[in-house]
Amino acid sequence: MYVRRTMGRMGNAVTPSQLRQDIYRLIDKVLETGEPLEIERKGRRLRLVAEAPIDRLSRIRVDPDVISGDPEDLVSIDWSVEWDGEKAINP
Repeated sequence: MYVRRTMGRMGNAVTPSQLRQDIYRLIDKVLETGEPLEIERKGRRLRLVAEAPIDRLSRIRVDPDVISGDPEDLVSIDWSVEWDGEKAINP
């Protein structure tokens, strides 16, 4: 396969046919090296770029309705002030 390096530009340029023949190897190379791959078609270029991995824990959103703490603490809370038996039976 012929891969052309572009001077002063990012990545390697391949044709769609070359990409089709070797797509998995080329994708793996982009992921391993972080170097973008350029696909050239009809004088235009597309760029395949690996994104930085996202920390899955950073996507956790705070939920104000979630109680954080020891569940045993909930057992000893006096709910009698907030409890309405009539509402519980007939919401």
